[in-house]
Amino acid sequence: MYPGDGGDAEALARNAATAMRHAKEQRTSAFRFFDDRMETRALERLKFEFRLRRALEKGEFEVHYQPQVDIASRALTGAEALIRWNDPELGPISPAIFIPTAESSGLIVAIGQWVLREVCRQIVTWKAAGHAVPRIAVNLSFLQFRRPDFLESVTAILTESCVSGDQLEFELTESVVMHDAEQAITILTQLRALGIELAIDDFGTGYSSLDRLKRMPIQTLKIDRSFISDVTRNADDAAIVSAILSMAHSLNLKVVAEGVETEAQLAFLAGRRCDAAQGYLLSRPIAADRFARLLRDRDARRIAAAD
Repeated sequence: MYPGDGGDAEALARNAATAMRHAKEQRTSAFRFFDDRMETRALERLKFEFRLRRALEKGEFEVHYQPQVDIASRALTGAEALIRWNDPELGPISPAIFIPTAESSGLIVAIGQWVLREVCRQIVTWKAAGHAVPRIAVNLSFLQFRRPDFLESVTAILTESCVSGDQLEFELTESVVMHDAEQAITILTQLRALGIELAIDDFGTGYSSLDRLKRMPIQTLKIDRSFISDVTRNADDAAIVSAILSMAHSLNLKVVAEGVETEAQLAFLAGRRCDAAQGYLLSRPIAADRFARLLRDRDARRIAAAD
């Protein structure tokens, strides 16, 4: 508004555009009046985005692996690859902070490709050391999954790393696969043709159509941690988890429970034949060298059992 937000047309238009961006960030019908703090926050976001770009260029990211464990046998069945960032000045930065910036800036596509390449490189390294490597799950973002060259880039990474698709599982949220479900089914079918397994992440937090879900070539549902945290104390959460397990098993889908932190939660899941679990009770996400020790211990137990 003139004259408080600008003394000429150029300044008013620039500041109105800033207010419009803030309104759009609300993801609902909204309006915002410009104030000076918007420019400060926009500058901070720009600086943070620059740090993020630099992190990708300078190799400041690393991948940690959170084990997935068969509930009945407690055997290691796989792991989820999780990106970590240790900024040289700010120290460790939570993915909850930098992933939204990566998504809004479009950097998530390049970061996602880097994660996939790094996971494939690590699989080759573990195999070269003689380990039997379980399937590793990699998260896909909406922008990454919907790029026209997505399948081409996945195929190229698998080819250049000499990793077969059956070593990988891709995790996608309900919102990713349910947006233009017909196109999603086509892409997912092509991924399955590469041998890659598919999982719906954070299941129960979106609005999946069961008709579409049964048509999708997925193998796994992951129950969101928000349902697991109170599953032994909240009757509604217990009912939701039980219903998801019953539905999934009727569709011949495997179920992985995320965020398992107590023996009581694990016992509840075991009593309802949940297939696998991951969470701090079993293991935090760990660096590749520590995960290699888990593989080494598992290999040693297999050899002892064979003897």
